[in-house]
Amino acid sequence: MSDVIEIGGRKIGKDFSPFIIAEMSGNHNQSLDCALQIVEAAAKTGVHALKLQTYTADTITLDVKDRDDFYISDKKNLWHGNTLYDLYKKAHTPWEWHKPIFERCKELGLIVFSTPFDETAVDFLETLNVSCYKIASFENVHVPLIKKVASTGKPIIISTGMATISEIDEAVRVARDAGCKDLVLMKCTSNYPADPKESNLMTIPHMQDLFKCQIGLSDHTLGIGVPVASVVLGATVIEKHFALSKEIGIDAAFSLTPNEMKQLVQETTIAWKARGNIHYGPTNDEKRSLKFKRSLYVSKDIKAGEVLTKDCVRVVRPGYGLQPKYYEQLLGRKIRQDVKKGTPLCWDLLIT
Repeated sequence: MSDVIEIGGRKIGKDFSPFIIAEMSGNHNQSLDCALQIVEAAAKTGVHALKLQTYTADTITLDVKDRDDFYISDKKNLWHGNTLYDLYKKAHTPWEWHKPIFERCKELGLIVFSTPFDETAVDFLETLNVSCYKIASFENVHVPLIKKVASTGKPIIISTGMATISEIDEAVRVARDAGCKDLVLMKCTSNYPADPKESNLMTIPHMQDLFKCQIGLSDHTLGIGVPVASVVLGATVIEKHFALSKEIGIDAAFSLTPNEMKQLVQETTIAWKARGNIHYGPTNDEKRSLKFKRSLYVSKDIKAGEVLTKDCVRVVRPGYGLQPKYYEQLLGRKIRQDVKKGTPLCWDLLIT
């Protein structure tokens, strides 16, 4: 496993804050102006990258109206009642938009790339010189597509939604055998929106051990709690759908708004900093607080030769005296000299 990989000049690994991707998806509502507004809004949130999806209805499914196979019949599904063809026709990003979107991203300092859904999309994206590729969860069994993407030699991000461990293993082997050197696997739950209880984030460190690559999170839950938690477990890449508002866009219901995305960037960075290393004892900043720990102090004036009792020794703050563990050993010992109330006890004050 490479400890660090690089996408578009940005380093990714445990020693770097999480790489945050805003997924535009179909939230442009078939308006290029809206798409460009999404780019501008994303740049202001502090995300590192913006991702598109590159397909047409014809490259992803068949225009079939007389078979139930091609309808979304699950009433709990956000897009219930649509045919696959009609849904993808509404949601796709026209290929002629890619160039102006890419150009605006680069002007604003955003890394931009896409998810291709067939080999022709890869050929098209190569003309735009993308910095990496994403394989969607629904395509992680699409071996020909993975081979095609890997043959470009560019980093690949693969979402693992719905995939069994053997399917993930096959996708990883295919990608590596076809030339992929830099790989990120994304823990993903492919429900829209997803229930946090089905996120199973403990899989992240397990995937890291198994596949020896960077692990991220492609998240469809509402809010930012799940991605923040994923960072603590080792996620180095976070992807969330992004919309101008909850009312604008085909995926808007489970997308983050600009304010939410800005908060995600901030809070995942805090979570990353908080991971730190395995450490016991005071940190550098804590050393200033050691004086406020408890210790043994003389609690009233005493004369030389007096015996220390519970009436004249107490465990109090600050921490300049002997540690409280010596309390019982000190009781019954004689004091060497006159001592005023508020004096920290030390062995030199005692008659040996």
